[in-house]
Amino acid sequence: MFDNVLSFLEKHQSFILTTHDPPDADGIGAQIVMASILKKKGKNVRIINSSPPPNFINFMDHDSIVEIWENDKHSKLTEQSAFLVMDTSDEYHTGTMKENLKKAKGVFIFDHHEPLTKPKYPGLSDPTASSTCELVVEFAEYAGVDLDIHTATAAYAGIVYDSGFFAYPKTTLRTFEAARKALNCGVEPNYVYRMLMENGSSAAILLQKQALSNLNFYINKKISVMILHKEDFEIAGGDHDDTEGIVNIPMKARDVEVSILIKEKQNGEVRCSLRSKKQINVSKIAQEFGGGGHISAAGFKSKLSPEKTLKKLLAFIEKSYYK
Repeated sequence: MFDNVLSFLEKHQSFILTTHDPPDADGIGAQIVMASILKKKGKNVRIINSSPPPNFINFMDHDSIVEIWENDKHSKLTEQSAFLVMDTSDEYHTGTMKENLKKAKGVFIFDHHEPLTKPKYPGLSDPTASSTCELVVEFAEYAGVDLDIHTATAAYAGIVYDSGFFAYPKTTLRTFEAARKALNCGVEPNYVYRMLMENGSSAAILLQKQALSNLNFYINKKISVMILHKEDFEIAGGDHDDTEGIVNIPMKARDVEVSILIKEKQNGEVRCSLRSKKQINVSKIAQEFGGGGHISAAGFKSKLSPEKTLKKLLAFIEKSYYK
């Protein structure tokens, strides 16, 4: 499965690793592991993304190697490097890095999502994996590269983040095997849990309170919806990093099959997060709106207002799943 990955790595000496915008724990973890593999194979490598990761996953970058694109600083690197795009197969999800892909010496996709369309660039995409970190841990073993404790911690964090701590539908024995390999390097599961799940701000709690006060149910309580307007962020003193996990709260109700969280940024941009259980593939729903993700966890951006976004989204879900 990994022959084409090794072939691409052997063709080039200098690499830039990038991921979707904004980054998440799986994307960052996969970059850190792949960077370690490349360095141990004598390659030059930089991790450069369009925007910084959420604060709560900064612990994963133990050696502070993740950079944010600066045109003056990085522009000359593009034509000298091959790009590895981690945790997405869609160039449009890479933010400002999209334009750099056109100038690179080569581009290779390393991903586990269900693609919306045929990827523009060659690569490895395995939707049966629970996370890209699961894949890259497997690749490290295939390439004969051992992980150190810091790299393994980043890998484990990405695995548990994208598998919902081994609860999402894509979790398999393969997922646990990748996690076991990370644990064998000395990873402390409780530390990773605390950093991912118990490392939020007080503003995050206030935003949860506000989101739940706006909670509504639709289609016989099968769909839960929460909306956070930009005023809510101002009142709480928080930002979009502080909304992590809010969309999962209504999933505790037995009737809820899909949970929706719609967030409005200060610049008016609207983002929608989707979670599901049972047989509804929210990745397919998100793809209809230009986004993507996993079967049970996905999202998209919208140019419409929160209310118009919701109206259009509910109409699509009802027509597609609840005729």
